[in-house]
Amino acid sequence: MGFLRRHDDGPANERFLMREKLLAIGDDFWIENDSGARAYKVNGKAIRLRQTFVLEDAGGAEVARIQERKLSIRDKVAIERGGDTVATVHKALVGIRDRFAIDLEHGDDLKAHGNVVDHEYEIRRDGDTIATISKKWFRVRESYGVEINPGEDTALILAMTVAIDSLTER
Repeated sequence: MGFLRRHDDGPANERFLMREKLLAIGDDFWIENDSGARAYKVNGKAIRLRQTFVLEDAGGAEVARIQERKLSIRDKVAIERGGDTVATVHKALVGIRDRFAIDLEHGDDLKAHGNVVDHEYEIRRDGDTIATISKKWFRVRESYGVEINPGEDTALILAMTVAIDSLTER
């Protein structure tokens, strides 16, 4: 299918197709790779007091849990693996553009900025882009792409994208 732009130099970036309106509680959907194969499933848990999504690999194994955190000054979404929080996503308090801070438990913190509502943004570490989110790559309605640099934690970045979507849909 090859629906995202290609780079000819260096290792290939991983590319995924996401559904734009993914956040109906209890809604499940597949994230496809650039070949059109089902790579991950987002399972929206309907019977929860707080919004929860489970990211599963193609075999059904849980790779991350994305869960809304209540009782804080600003909305937050925690990403957990094996019961431990590995990242927390929250809207940045300053700035005129859409910006999100992603606090990692281990490693350098990340920032997401750009037009988040329209799915045109980047995730950066120390000023370097590690993932690009864009609707421009698709002709498929209500879809957008996630392009992830080689060597990055694919499942964690996809979980961050779901978390940012959940924070912007409110």
